[in-house]
Amino acid sequence: MSIIAPDLVVTGDLVASGVVRVEGRVHGSVIAEQQILLSQGGAVAGDMRTREAVLAGEVNGSVTATDRIEVQSSAVVNGDIVTPRLLIQEGGRINGAIRMESVTTEATE
Repeated sequence: MSIIAPDLVVTGDLVASGVVRVEGRVHGSVIAEQQILLSQGGAVAGDMRTREAVLAGEVNGSVTATDRIEVQSSAVVNGDIVTPRLLIQEGGRINGAIRMESVTTEATE
């Protein structure tokens, strides 16, 4: 698991083969083969691509997942979502289009 700590700001794209947990800020795309965990208070200004995303922070960009996306009650997504399965908890906000369709594995590369 790769962790971006709460006091860390990363400028540039992140690519990981496992799990990425973002507690701080990322200015760039985040691509993780397995999972992206965006903690409450964390923020990503860029696109996200993964197998599974669990979002509790703020995203300014599109989110694409081959398996599922969970938008928790504290999350704000300002961008489009593409995934075959989606869970939105009460209070979670999405400002963009949602496409519930299968995503090929090429989309996460």
